[in-house]
Amino acid sequence: MLSWIVRLLMIAAGFVTSWFVAKDAPIFGVAQVMMTLVLMALIVAVVALWPRRWTAALNRLQRSR
Repeated sequence: MLSWIVRLLMIAAGFVTSWFVAKDAPIFGVAQVMMTLVLMALIVAVVALWPRRWTAALNRLQRSR
């Protein structure tokens, strides 16, 4: 299961990295790993901050009633 998640992240990172670096360049693997780490950090940030944003929106809705 974890390998599927990592594989999907690496595919997405490879797609984004190929916009900036040629696939046959020696640095492509390193750039792909860096992009994977950026995507993982983005996912963690969204998951960590989502409940706060959801709670704030609900509080605003309840106050307006």
